[in-house]
Amino acid sequence: MKEENIKGLTSKEVEERVSKGLVHTDVTVPTKSIKQIILDNTLTPFNFLNFGLVAAIIVAGLIANDIFRGLKNCLFIGTVFFNMFISIFNEIRSKKIVDKLSLLEEAKVTVIRDSKRIDIDKEEVVLDDVVLLKTGSQVMLDSKVLEGECLVNESLITGEDDPILKMKGDTVLSGSFVISGNVATKVIHIGEDNYTSKISKDAKYVKDLNSELMHSLDKVIKGISYLIIPIGLFLFISQLRIVGTSVSDAILGSVGALIGMIPDGLILLTSSVLAVSVFRLAQRKVLVQELYCIETLARVDMLCLDKTGTITEGVMEVVDTKLEDGVDEKEFKDLVNSFCHSVEDVSPTMSAIRDKFETKSGKAFNYTKVNPFSSEKKYSSVVVGDYEYFLGAYDFILKDKNTMYDNYSLNYRVILFARKEKSKMIPLGVILIQDKIRDSAKNTIKYFKEQGVEIKVISGDNPATVSNIAKRVDIDGYDKYIDLSTCNTHEELKEAFKKYTIFGRVKPNQKKELMIIAKELGHTVAMTGDGVNDVLALKEADCSIAMASGTEATRNVSQLVLMDSNFDSLPHVVYEGRRTINNISRSASLFLVKTIYTMLITVTIIMLGFNYPFKPIHLSLMNLITIGAPSFILAMEPNNERIKGSFLSMVIQRSAPISFTVYTMIIILLFVSDGLYLEQAEVSTICVLLTTIIMLIYQFRLCIPFNWIRRTMFITLSLLFTIEVLFFRGFFELSELNVNVLFLTGILLTLGILMWYFYNMMLKFLKRNVKKYIKRV
Repeated sequence: MKEENIKGLTSKEVEERVSKGLVHTDVTVPTKSIKQIILDNTLTPFNFLNFGLVAAIIVAGLIANDIFRGLKNCLFIGTVFFNMFISIFNEIRSKKIVDKLSLLEEAKVTVIRDSKRIDIDKEEVVLDDVVLLKTGSQVMLDSKVLEGECLVNESLITGEDDPILKMKGDTVLSGSFVISGNVATKVIHIGEDNYTSKISKDAKYVKDLNSELMHSLDKVIKGISYLIIPIGLFLFISQLRIVGTSVSDAILGSVGALIGMIPDGLILLTSSVLAVSVFRLAQRKVLVQELYCIETLARVDMLCLDKTGTITEGVMEVVDTKLEDGVDEKEFKDLVNSFCHSVEDVSPTMSAIRDKFETKSGKAFNYTKVNPFSSEKKYSSVVVGDYEYFLGAYDFILKDKNTMYDNYSLNYRVILFARKEKSKMIPLGVILIQDKIRDSAKNTIKYFKEQGVEIKVISGDNPATVSNIAKRVDIDGYDKYIDLSTCNTHEELKEAFKKYTIFGRVKPNQKKELMIIAKELGHTVAMTGDGVNDVLALKEADCSIAMASGTEATRNVSQLVLMDSNFDSLPHVVYEGRRTINNISRSASLFLVKTIYTMLITVTIIMLGFNYPFKPIHLSLMNLITIGAPSFILAMEPNNERIKGSFLSMVIQRSAPISFTVYTMIIILLFVSDGLYLEQAEVSTICVLLTTIIMLIYQFRLCIPFNWIRRTMFITLSLLFTIEVLFFRGFFELSELNVNVLFLTGILLTLGILMWYFYNMMLKFLKRNVKKYIKRV
């Protein structure tokens, strides 16, 4: 390349383009800003509701001239702050890691301006700038070759590994890499007009997460939100009508009911357990950018893999050499070694041959001419005296195909090394090369197959090549492959998706459409990728997984990033998802019990005009002993059982019998309290004792079978409750434990155990008969 012939833009021309806005701007799909992360996790309806209740309690304290009482009844708000902190901390941590990876990739662009070579930032490049590219350079902007020739690798934007020759007048696309040669190029597209930007811009939308856990929690919160305001107002009015009830007590009673209805601890539990999973996965070099994607991957029934960078390492390796008769092995190796030292080719194929044959002590041929590799002739050659050595595709060097080499080509890339003597081509041997399979790929794919996950491979490469890769890692249906360039309509793609396992020559938009089709067919689909051509599909998939070695765009849109680009981390994500969902399902019933019985008690009290028995401080006591501590401890235990059934359905079925038991006992107590001449403080104390002990019995049942953690937890919490009731009654606003209180608590507790058994039998009866009815229908 004759660089001295290139003048480039003048300073004045650059200024004119900048003034017209013809300067490059980075339009890569960005990560969230820290401000946006904080706002998204702070300004939520859930938080507004809780802070509104805090305000009401403080007002009650001011009215009663007892600020301390008001403040101690606000202890529940700590749950909200912890939940906000966990969510904000995790998102900011993920953002910083991804941004740091992007920063490491930042490189200067070499341009010619005023006939001088200078290095500038990518954002300073203007339209028509002359950019110099050399071996190893990444093409930042779509450009046209002005001078020189080069080989480029476009695998990150097309999925195809084969190098492509670019000559004067050809276009080099942003996102590709120069693997050989030096060229001067003219920038033809900036900003959103770049090829990679056009692909990525469709990924700039907010994706709805396919998380049953999140959707279930949203349903619970939304359902309660619709009811909580009118119920709170009606309860407040009903409490004011009761003789002797002050405005302050009416507010505290109403707020206590509303706090009981809100499963705020369940939100915190979910965030906390997922956050623990995030830290555990971080130790395995997995970056989780979206908490709930851990659950989604645990539920997937289809995994779509990109070939390059996922199953393979993106590099080639020499598998074997086959020498012609009479060729000495040492001589062959020495000749190939010298050939490697003589050429500058850094293509994946040549890199694999160098790794195998090139030595530091080797020397180049005493050559007279080197003919570099080109994608047209498919070989390179070195002229040494009367000989010319050739290395490249056997069918292009020999012109006519050799039957033996054809057999090799079914499974390998066949590279012929030959010598030309007096116009006669003499084959010396062939080097058999394959894509290098990741060490963990086979075992990881085996794991997903054993879990009943269907696997499909989607690649921009040749379908036969992809099929061969799939065969080597034991993917079922590896022989069912199709060239998707032959499919033009959505219906054709849908039929192909149902029929085939391996998809080759897939365009970026087709990858996205395949994700849509998978979801249309009822699958929960995960997608792995590393290139710009994978961005749209990753954004569309239920769970998106990017390799850290891939492009910035793929990392930014993906929910999971494999920091060491190691495919075998995925089973650990599945395990964490199972542990999270199964344990939260068990613990969540504790929270929903409180929500159900509180709502039932509140509605009944509004209709019958009873005093509401619980204050916010009572709920703080009960929540700690019966819900908060046990739910967190149980949720952290190992659990690798497959996820079964609907999350919300399972939780409601577990919590319904115990909820109705608590509700029934409380209502019975409220009915008999006047006849027994119980004071309001005594009624509240019995309600607290009754509810807590019943919940401890339920907790005992959840702990079966006992291990040392569960046994220690149950004994510790039981003792803590006893200590609080005996020694801290004043702080928790409980009455003395006289004979009437203890006797009535014992009677109602015995009745409650019988009622719990009855409600469990009723639930089993209903489930059995509903199933029979559904079968008949």
